[in-house]
Amino acid sequence: MSCFRKQINTAVVFAVMFTSLLSAEQPWKGPSVDFGHGDLKVSENKRFIVHADGTPFFYLGDTAWELFHRLNREEIDRYLENRRQKGFTVIQAVVLAELDGLNTPNANGDRPFADNNPRRPNEAYFKHVDYVVDKARQKGIYIGMLPTWGDKVTKAWGKGPVIFTPNNLGDAEFYGKFLGNRYKDKPNIIWILGGDRLADSVESVWRAMARGIEQGDNDRHLKTYHPQGGRTSAQWFGADSWLDFNMLQSGHDRFDNDNYNRVSADYNRKPTKPCLDGEPRYEDHPVNWKPQNGWFGDFDVRQAAYWALFAGGFGHTYGCHDIWQMYAPGRAPISSARNNWYDVLDLPGAWDMIHVRNLIESRPFLSRVPDQSLVAGDPGRGAEHIQATRGSGYAFIYLPYGQDVEVTLGRISGSKVRAWWFDPRSGQAESIGTFENAGSRRFDPPGDKRRGNDWVLVLDDADKQVAKPGTK
Repeated sequence: MSCFRKQINTAVVFAVMFTSLLSAEQPWKGPSVDFGHGDLKVSENKRFIVHADGTPFFYLGDTAWELFHRLNREEIDRYLENRRQKGFTVIQAVVLAELDGLNTPNANGDRPFADNNPRRPNEAYFKHVDYVVDKARQKGIYIGMLPTWGDKVTKAWGKGPVIFTPNNLGDAEFYGKFLGNRYKDKPNIIWILGGDRLADSVESVWRAMARGIEQGDNDRHLKTYHPQGGRTSAQWFGADSWLDFNMLQSGHDRFDNDNYNRVSADYNRKPTKPCLDGEPRYEDHPVNWKPQNGWFGDFDVRQAAYWALFAGGFGHTYGCHDIWQMYAPGRAPISSARNNWYDVLDLPGAWDMIHVRNLIESRPFLSRVPDQSLVAGDPGRGAEHIQATRGSGYAFIYLPYGQDVEVTLGRISGSKVRAWWFDPRSGQAESIGTFENAGSRRFDPPGDKRRGNDWVLVLDDADKQVAKPGTK
């Protein structure tokens, strides 16, 4: 087994080195987000997130759950700079961390509370959290801040201990108000309550914490809830006024997890709220937590991203199994983690996320809606499912296996359409030609039909003469 693992590790590191060479000349330039556009809010059509001045905001997240807890300042700088270069706009991290976050000190030797009492916060611990928030702000990155992991609220699994219960709602509200007040003047905060847990029987705790946050930050920052795998925040809080957008977790249990169905279900819920997959399958994660089942790779994270976005997600979250836990020598691996976090910052799938963002932002995405009628016939199920979306003067169709697709034309404006193949691995687009925007037409992407040969068919209103997909 150790020999097999060594072979896998070598392959992963080689892939990282090769991809870094290909992508090193294409990092994101400047801050990832311009905070000058103002605070975030829900768009008028309640499908997207925009800045105060109406500028669209693309939520491209990374799960760095143990960021506050395990990294020192030098490591924090390295991680955040790497994510800035890849265009990530949100880093999801937990204040009271999952991995014994109450009793195991942070990198500076500090614990969050005296005697695990949420009414007695340790200033030294929270100054370290402050550092992360401020450093992220310098780089134009939001912190998707989880006040606590779910094991501090319900003892389903994890070390806990449980310190917030329905019998002491005042503690949850006090802690929420403390955090809200501390970060009320920071522009780069998005609140994410929950922490990989069902809210059954403890809804009152999360509502009390949300109420405290609102009191502390004067309801300035957006809020959502991170649920257990296979669930959505809408199950408990979809109608709550404090929940600004719905987050689901499609999870890590199988290849080709149909997260497009889960996003579509949230997209069609009432009341209407923006939605996204906040924890899909992670790169370098064992399938269903068992190495013998194989490992998720770059194709898996691309497939999850394009499926979810084209099904109606306003953004998406990437994750790497080694990075969320900040695995390093001397730490026990969680669920068979096999690589140090700093060795896999440049995995192919992480680089591929910059191409996702570039594609979405290269077209007017506030007009975008899911539209499976673009696919003539059955879009398929399982691994080869075709997912389509369109907006003002354009359409995107994702082909996960590079299969032929019969497209119903006339669904976007214009007498003619210009067609492109967009490569999700390189971010490059090549023109196919210009065609009458009527009837139907079959398109055949480059290469053979196979897993990993995914493509996006882009159709543009030819009269608009827009830039190449993925460019501005």
